[in-house]
Amino acid sequence: MSTKSSKSVSRIYQIKIVLQDSKPPIWRRLLISDSINLYKFHQIIQIAMGWTDSHLHQFVIDDEYYSIPSPDDMRPIIDERRYKVNQVAPLENDKLFYEYDFGDSWGHEILVEKITLPDPDVKYPICVKGRRACPPEDVGGIWGYEIFFEAINDPNHEEHDRFLDWWGSEFDPESFDLEGINLALRKLK
Repeated sequence: MSTKSSKSVSRIYQIKIVLQDSKPPIWRRLLISDSINLYKFHQIIQIAMGWTDSHLHQFVIDDEYYSIPSPDDMRPIIDERRYKVNQVAPLENDKLFYEYDFGDSWGHEILVEKITLPDPDVKYPICVKGRRACPPEDVGGIWGYEIFFEAINDPNHEEHDRFLDWWGSEFDPESFDLEGINLALRKLK
């Protein structure tokens, strides 16, 4: 008789999230459990990227939409709380699309880079690497961000003062706070 448990061991996904059309790329590399549901994954993405979870979101996987269904939905929505990451992306090199804020339409390309066994000394999820600051919320999507970035960095730009007043301080597009992201991820229940 075997003493092994019949319960399957969770795997760890190394994923890379890239903010679509960002140049230079804004990205994060994370290690997450494959057995979390898509809603929890949404929460992890929000923290890792630096968003405030103030807008609607959805995953698009094989032309199907996953989010939290609402009576106002214009198309069929699959309840993201009922599907785990390993169900919608079971293999290395699988890709997902995540959209945040349907007005600004922040698209995120997500790639499963590697699938490994968990390290008992690591608390998951964890961000292991990334580049560049998250754009400000409500700036108008990637195209609005380009205008914001240009204006805030040029004191002679006609929109400089307006954007500086709106943002409230200097903006460093190269800033990336790995320690701060991981502190917030550790607080996630």
